[in-house]
Amino acid sequence: MTQEMLALESGVTRNVLIDVELGKRGLLYERLFDIAEALGVSAGELLDGPKTRTSTPRRKR
Repeated sequence: MTQEMLALESGVTRNVLIDVELGKRGLLYERLFDIAEALGVSAGELLDGPKTRTSTPRRKR
């Protein structure tokens, strides 16, 4: 998905999306949910990142 497509789907301007991505600006709580919905993910995933499986540490012998 392009930034332009995300802007259209979420109702957040492309310039705001760019500034957020670069860390120059924050988002209103409501806009976070709009962006998450447009991307098909939860707001938590946007904040925490995707859940990844970590390896189990080996026991010392």
